[in-house]
Amino acid sequence: MRIESVKKSDHGRLIEIWEASVRATHDFLMEEDIEVLRPLILEQHFDAVELTCARDESGEIKGFCGVSEGNIEMLFITPEARGTGVGSLLVAQAVEWQGATKVDVNEQNDQALGFYKRIGFSVVGRSPLDGQGKPYPLLHMELA
Repeated sequence: MRIESVKKSDHGRLIEIWEASVRATHDFLMEEDIEVLRPLILEQHFDAVELTCARDESGEIKGFCGVSEGNIEMLFITPEARGTGVGSLLVAQAVEWQGATKVDVNEQNDQALGFYKRIGFSVVGRSPLDGQGKPYPLLHMELA
């Protein structure tokens, strides 16, 4: 597995990974939430972060991470690659190369919360609404 910068030409694959990952882990979201978020992620959010991806030996992207100002803004792994170390590798790179020390996690996403706790993050705060003002509480985490 190698970590590399994302090219604009990779964005189509990234949005596929985003959607597959969201459907596998964000069961609290409604279909309309996903439909509203998809174009925002693709047309705005990807350009607002520094994106890296994990590629396997054949060059296929297995996951990606977006960082901005020390915050991990997005981390999405293909469903079949979850649990294989891809997420840990991407976060380690984000911490080491991009200075990431913070992340916000949806409170209802138990898998993500457990993942970040296992790799050294702890909850330091909570917001009752997500970034779009929806009632999906966010837990603010920092690297311990």
